[in-house]
Amino acid sequence: MKPPATLSHSEVDQALESSGFRRHEDELELIRSFPSFPEALGFVVAVGALAEAQNHHPDIDVRWTTVTLRVTTHQINGLSERDLELARAVDALL
Repeated sequence: MKPPATLSHSEVDQALESSGFRRHEDELELIRSFPSFPEALGFVVAVGALAEAQNHHPDIDVRWTTVTLRVTTHQINGLSERDLELARAVDALL
């Protein structure tokens, strides 16, 4: 299978203009705080379902009520349209 095309930083930055995600080098990052630990976990479960459906899984860090997601395309060591698709789906949850 052909690897996905690597997007430039400017392409990614433009695509993220109305997103909760921000580009941090070759990763997309979202940091979100929730009113309670159960709400943070609920968000993580919802993200997990999206990631599984897209077969594209973020790194997830949960610190009490704060969730950090990091998304990248490991196959290309950079960012691809797959990362933006997952970011859009997560943004739609919020």
